[in-house]
Amino acid sequence: MIENWSEFLSPYSQAVEELKVKLRGIRRQYHTENIHNPIEFVTGRVKPIDSILGKMVLRDIPYEKLEDEMQDIAGLRIMCQFVDDIRDIVALIQKRNDMKIVEEKDYISHKKDSGYRSYHIIVEYPVQLIDGEKNVLVEIQIRTLAMNFWATIEHSLNYKYQDDLPKDLRVRLERAAEAAFRLDEEMSQIREEIR
Repeated sequence: MIENWSEFLSPYSQAVEELKVKLRGIRRQYHTENIHNPIEFVTGRVKPIDSILGKMVLRDIPYEKLEDEMQDIAGLRIMCQFVDDIRDIVALIQKRNDMKIVEEKDYISHKKDSGYRSYHIIVEYPVQLIDGEKNVLVEIQIRTLAMNFWATIEHSLNYKYQDDLPKDLRVRLERAAEAAFRLDEEMSQIREEIR
């Protein structure tokens, strides 16, 4: 049992804030050097306590294994204009030495059954606390604006139906996900022709 959630979540909040600053700094650097910026914008959050508790029950995660088994208590989302930008950001993160990649999930090449596409990187990030260093897991999701549009709406619809969407709506959502991906591909082709 976690007695002080504020204390437990504090390193995760710190990790999110520090990583947002670092990623926004990279974004500014691209702008300053006047080269194509693969980062459109960055958001971050710490999972709310009720969501943590719900996921613990759903995945049968005991309190003592929470820090190791729940990889998305801290989460960042990096939005891009183009699918190629995602690959550039992944390469950028892979080269960094201020975090350690624990796992990568490529839902762009291997989309989920729902149609969901995104690139997820789980990193171990060291946070400096007054009593020493603590490594926390952070999930970084990298996706295009079109992928994010679809994922945001799909999530809210699933929430309303408590993850029990009727089959016809699931099929329509999968088609919408494919349409969003085709839009991404078309925009990339247009960009290449303009270049």
